[in-house]
Amino acid sequence: MALLSSFSPKRFRLLWYFVGTFIVLSTIIRLVFIFWMLGEVDTSFFKIGNTLLIGFLFDVGTVSYFAIPYALYLLVFPKKWYGSLFDRIVTWFGYTLGLVIFLFSFFAEITFWEEFKNRFNFIAVDYLIYTYEVVKNINESYPIPLLVSGILVLTALLLFITKRKGVFQKTFHNDTTFKQKLLPTTFFIIIAVIFALFVKNKDAEQFENRYNNEIAKTGIYSFFAAFQNNELSFTDFYKTIPVKEAFAEVNNEFRIRGDSLLFPEKELIYRNIGNIDSLPEAKPNVIFICVESLSAKFLGSFGNTENITPTLDSLADNSLFFNNLFANGTRTVRGMEAITLSIPPTPGRSIVKRENNQHLFTIGEVFKQKGYERNFFYGGDGYFDNMNSFFGGNGFNIVDRGRGFLMDKSITTTRTNVEDEEVTFENAWGIADGDIYNKVIKIADEAHNNGKPFFDFVMTTSNHRPYTYPEGKIDIPSGSGRSGAVKYTDYAIGEFLRKAQQKDWYKNTVIIIMADHCASSAGRQELDVKNYHIPALMLNLPNTAPQKVDKMASQIDIFPTLFSILNWNFNSNLYGTDILKMKPEEERAFVGTYRKLGLLKGNNEVMVLGDQKVSNSYQWNRETNELVPIKENDNFLKEIISNFQTADYLFSNGGLKLNSLGLED
Repeated sequence: MALLSSFSPKRFRLLWYFVGTFIVLSTIIRLVFIFWMLGEVDTSFFKIGNTLLIGFLFDVGTVSYFAIPYALYLLVFPKKWYGSLFDRIVTWFGYTLGLVIFLFSFFAEITFWEEFKNRFNFIAVDYLIYTYEVVKNINESYPIPLLVSGILVLTALLLFITKRKGVFQKTFHNDTTFKQKLLPTTFFIIIAVIFALFVKNKDAEQFENRYNNEIAKTGIYSFFAAFQNNELSFTDFYKTIPVKEAFAEVNNEFRIRGDSLLFPEKELIYRNIGNIDSLPEAKPNVIFICVESLSAKFLGSFGNTENITPTLDSLADNSLFFNNLFANGTRTVRGMEAITLSIPPTPGRSIVKRENNQHLFTIGEVFKQKGYERNFFYGGDGYFDNMNSFFGGNGFNIVDRGRGFLMDKSITTTRTNVEDEEVTFENAWGIADGDIYNKVIKIADEAHNNGKPFFDFVMTTSNHRPYTYPEGKIDIPSGSGRSGAVKYTDYAIGEFLRKAQQKDWYKNTVIIIMADHCASSAGRQELDVKNYHIPALMLNLPNTAPQKVDKMASQIDIFPTLFSILNWNFNSNLYGTDILKMKPEEERAFVGTYRKLGLLKGNNEVMVLGDQKVSNSYQWNRETNELVPIKENDNFLKEIISNFQTADYLFSNGGLKLNSLGLED
């Protein structure tokens, strides 16, 4: 009792009550997540007990940071002024502000968990930058007045309970000395220093079950950890092999496929891909539609029974339909990175959002060499997620819903606004898909009249929370959920194709439709492989009959496949390869999060690299979506390390830059 009294003198009574309140509320949130994911989380006695224990320790560390400012105030504030007006104002204000911050963060965690099944991570940090889209999305998705009222009511209730228990009274009326205040102040400082220097957010990850790992974390701590560490050094955190050996491994695969290395003596993958059939090159227009969050499981072609994708399902039988394709990542910018750069994912932030990501070799460079005009279409403001800077800085013209955000003056590109009179519907993320498709058709008409082939990269927005779209287009009310958004997305594609088919340029235009990523990627295992499965199809291909392609591949392979179908002879800095020419042993798909890097092979063997220089091997069961641990294969390990290591090396050392390949922007 004496020791407890030493740690909690009366002057510190409110501070300890504040600490206890945070821990109780945080534990409640943790229990909510456990019951939320009851069918997925490991609820065995010791696992759930350790989850809560680790969570408690992280709660203590987190709240210590918040406790230090007030503890120092209590330490230095003279005893003769205890309970003065100034003391009361500072104390009431600080306590109220702390409660509001905690309650707001807990409400925010619930909404974040609903979307991503994760504690706060670097996505939450990124969203702080784009306040317009995020705030508007929250306002359109949730009853904000009710939530704010709830936070205020709970704050008032906690203040009332605290006052009723006499905690303020004990804090203001006591004879606690400086010496008595020193011990608890030192305690909070020591705890905070220990966590700052020795405890990492990933130390909470002590379980095989990913959900247990996430639930054990504390949201606020995770947020600031992500703020500090949204880029990861591959060489510091992942298994590596000598750089020359890694490039030799990757380039040997290219040689086997018949590619000719242009700089074999350098750490590069730049090579020539020849048209071995000696057929004439075809140069149709190409419109690529990158569909927001379109999981394969939404399509009837993959077993869905809701009939929400009638257009895409009908196209599956009249196109080159890739039914064993996987997204490279879990966010739009990861999809863009994979598609444009044709590169395995690198750890940390997507290259689309990093510095020094302009003047790179992209698929746009291949189109440029063939005489194409290149355009990037986005229904929102391309400032979001740095899209305009990335595409504009890599040779694309920009067509977006500009709201005043200007691009860097060093970026020389043409930017065209989608004007108000061209918009029939708009939400937080941008205009309805139907509106952006109308803009695509309008600019395609102009390009056709100028006699120049065009490549359009179109990013859609309608299949995104708050799931709102123009009324009267489909039989599901706007804002009612994901199924309606998917059905409107499908409807808009159908309307676009109907209008495009009436144009003179359509007969010489290839349409490619593919998702940027799945609607959900979280699972209880290291990587939820099933939640990377996306649809992709190519329409109107010259001299190519409809076909369902069963070969395993990923987003990076789509455009190299197109270039091969068009019989192009071109120089490439792309990792992707022609899916149609893949041999069974060459089938593979790169998948990853910002920390976990995975390679899936055609025999459903999976290897995952982790950021603690670890690797894990599994056999993926497609029926149950389970990853069953298996013995590690040394050749497979070398293959996965080589691909991810060289990709990271090329970006970090300028190997993706046009000038490093002897090209001019």
